[in-house]
Amino acid sequence: MTEALDLDTAVTAAAERLHTALVDNQPCAPIRDLIGDRDINLAYAVQQQLNAHRLDAGATVVGRKIGATSEAVQKQLGVDTPDLGVLFDDMEYDASAPIDISGLLQPKVEGEIAFVLGADLAEGDLDLDQVAAAVDYAVAAIEVCDSRIDNWDISFADTVADNASAGGYVLGTERRTLDDFSPKDAAMAMTVSGQEDSVGTGAASLGDPLVALQWLARQARDLGDPLRAGQVVLSGALGPMRPAAPGADVELIIDGLGSVAISFSTKEDS
Repeated sequence: MTEALDLDTAVTAAAERLHTALVDNQPCAPIRDLIGDRDINLAYAVQQQLNAHRLDAGATVVGRKIGATSEAVQKQLGVDTPDLGVLFDDMEYDASAPIDISGLLQPKVEGEIAFVLGADLAEGDLDLDQVAAAVDYAVAAIEVCDSRIDNWDISFADTVADNASAGGYVLGTERRTLDDFSPKDAAMAMTVSGQEDSVGTGAASLGDPLVALQWLARQARDLGDPLRAGQVVLSGALGPMRPAAPGADVELIIDGLGSVAISFSTKEDS
């Protein structure tokens, strides 16, 4: 961290760097030169300022996402904890039309289970029974991750500050309650044109996507903005992330939740 900058100034400078990258649709340098690479409190402070810009511009919070849920990703980032980001109303894509890739910087896709909440997760112990009871239904989801940091050159603090590298998401249409569906045991396969399939199970996300949801609920409350009824929660990747090249076709199948498919426009079509 630059010693000449006090912490408040460093946080504001980092948030402005990321916001400029978002608005200009041009990647920026990592922000760890401003806040360091491991100070999670500072990183979330940057995220809150970054997201405040979106709220000021009229966006609405519709949910959350959890990242770094796999052991492999945590080892890559040198941490032993996940992170969280915010989902806004303009982040949901319609699977019936190609995603405009020109509006993204360097997108990648992940296959996940999404939970839609039927109750708040703001009070009480937030044990697994309470968390499971708050789930209205589960659906298959493709998360479109997108880093504002050039070439995905991220430390843990970089990705936390950058709203957990959130870009967008697409939800499937088959809804299952937890009476009919076991997230932990679900098998996932995601096909991206021209690439090796991404495969995994629900257990890849902290051992159980419901454990991931519990972590997220507790962390969100600790940060002063608990999960609310009606919100969408992306509960973490079930297999390796794959790049989304222009013109790519993506299909996700999760046992018990059916399939969802998306495509990305070519740059010429955008």
